[in-house]
Amino acid sequence: MAFVAFVFVRDPMSQPRLLLVEDEPGLQLSLTDRLSSEGYQVDIAGDGDLAVARATAETFDVIVLDVMLPGRDGFEVLRAIRQQGVKTPVLMLTARGQVVDKVVGLKMGADDYLTKPFEAMELVARLEALRRRAPATTGPGVTRFAFGDVTVDTRKAEVTRGGVPVDLSAKEFQLLRYFIEHRGATVSREELLHEVWGYQNTPSTRTVDVHVAWLRQKLEPNAKVPQVILTVHGLGYKFAG
Repeated sequence: MAFVAFVFVRDPMSQPRLLLVEDEPGLQLSLTDRLSSEGYQVDIAGDGDLAVARATAETFDVIVLDVMLPGRDGFEVLRAIRQQGVKTPVLMLTARGQVVDKVVGLKMGADDYLTKPFEAMELVARLEALRRRAPATTGPGVTRFAFGDVTVDTRKAEVTRGGVPVDLSAKEFQLLRYFIEHRGATVSREELLHEVWGYQNTPSTRTVDVHVAWLRQKLEPNAKVPQVILTVHGLGYKFAG
């Protein structure tokens, strides 16, 4: 049986979700039209309080956050969501010439900024770059994932395949979780040894390859022809969702 596309259990990820925090109705409309045509599911928050409520209660792939907002401004929104553990990439919209806005926003945890007025194509390009760079974010309360007939519960550290529990060692589970959190990205053996095994230096070892082989045996339909944990020759591995 072929594996299907990697999805959150909460919802099929047919479209990336974007939270647009903007109070100008005209800009809301124009950006929603353009971003929707680029494949985004756009949700809107017209003030700072609603932005905090939605960003901390729902899962988004990226947030576009205006600095000038009624109620809480964009900086207060950014501070509030970062304090609550939201790691979703944030692109801030700033007024022309306000360099201090850019500096303050970046120091507070923004990932990028764009100065008004701007071209929609530049916004789209910057959003795509943010999503490529960012590891997958789980969002508040999202702890279960599925690919094919495999379900992973990161909170309980449980894995099932076709409803049957899969016996993974602690290190196998940590490796699988790291792959999931960085799905679509090529990760090197050195990175895995540092991040999963905790090595400060890079030893000469086949530990990563052995553990990947074990995961394939337990999770892939055909371990000899992997469809999810792929080898990127000369570079490392990629979790293909």
